Amino acid sequence: MKPFARKIYRLLQILHVKWQVPISALVFLLMTNFLFAMTGFNATDEYKVKRLKMVETDIRGRGIKDKRVLDAMTRIERHLFVGVGFKSSAYNDHPLPIGENQTISQPYVVALMTEALKLRPTDRVLEIGTGSGYQAAVLAEIVSEVYTIEIRKGLAEKSEKLLKKLGYKNIKVKYADGYNGWQEHAPFDAIIVTASANHVPPPLIKQLKEGGRLIIPLGSTVYFQMLTLATKTKGELELEQMGSVAFVPMTGEAMKRK
Repeated sequence: MKPFARKIYRLLQILHVKWQVPISALVFLLMTNFLFAMTGFNATDEYKVKRLKMVETDIRGRGIKDKRVLDAMTRIERHLFVGVGFKSSAYNDHPLPIGENQTISQPYVVALMTEALKLRPTDRVLEIGTGSGYQAAVLAEIVSEVYTIEIRKGLAEKSEKLLKKLGYKNIKVKYADGYNGWQEHAPFDAIIVTASANHVPPPLIKQLKEGGRLIIPLGSTVYFQMLTLATKTKGELELEQMGSVAFVPMTGEAMKRK
């Protein structure tokens, strides 16, 4: 092994131990660092290394295949969507608190729900439950229009400010009860509900295009729910269960309709 190659290999071993990232992933990062140097991609940035590991191990490694979803979650800096005290955990595969008893969803679940919608670049998507704004950002990397509703004013204002700061011009944030959807921008090609309910809100069914897809954590709003994918066919929903999940409950009108 030549001296230069030996030094590179030693560096990879050090980074492997320090960041607990597979050497193969570090090699990939080193190569992309060279190719994308002009865009500011820097192999010494620990957040980027953690983000790469998250995508390769927790998302691609668990079966997510949609390249657009993988690319979006590789680009988006998840640590910007959580509080200072949680930045070091931002790329771990679990939810994190964002205030007001709400959470930013587990990365794998974000990827799973996004991929299930089979989004196209021209799609208009409605999100119920803006939260931190991370899911909206993932959607905005893939589709042309994202409309997102948050029932908590503080979170709506905070996420809107962050998304604008990050340069997302194709996201519109609304402070309102998401149960009623966003009629003036309907119909939607896809709807994603990031809070649990024991039924699909009827206004959302009406605002979903024929052939459109809706995904929602359906069932108990206290314990676990079943992630459910619904496809609108002749005005009715065809349901497909995708596995158990645990989301915070929808509030507002959804709580009254139990």
